[in-house]
Amino acid sequence: MTEFQDKLKKLMDEYVHFVYSVTRKFPKEEMYSSVSQWRRSTLSTILNYIEGYARKKSLVQLNFLEISYGSLKESKYLLYFSQKQKFINEDDYLRGLKLAEEIGKMLWTEIYSLEKKCGMKK
Repeated sequence: MTEFQDKLKKLMDEYVHFVYSVTRKFPKEEMYSSVSQWRRSTLSTILNYIEGYARKKSLVQLNFLEISYGSLKESKYLLYFSQKQKFINEDDYLRGLKLAEEIGKMLWTEIYSLEKKCGMKK
């Protein structure tokens, strides 16, 4: 992995730990709904990213990166939802949003670069 990719993976890891930390404080009735879904989508973001780089074919890698990006978008909505439901405070929301947006920009850069490599972008 490049330095850029390693930084992205570290940010994703930080985001996963952030989500697990804040969801520990959610109401018990949310355990099998928003907590489970938010944790799953956040883990899916990093796991698909890692798995994508374990693949040899660029188009297969691209597919995993796109799945990772989609999971990040899902997770980002759950961050917003959690703040609106007052499951998390404003500071946690802003911290999570900053992480998610930075990850999104970096992940999009990775996707765009791979598309160029595959001849999909000029």
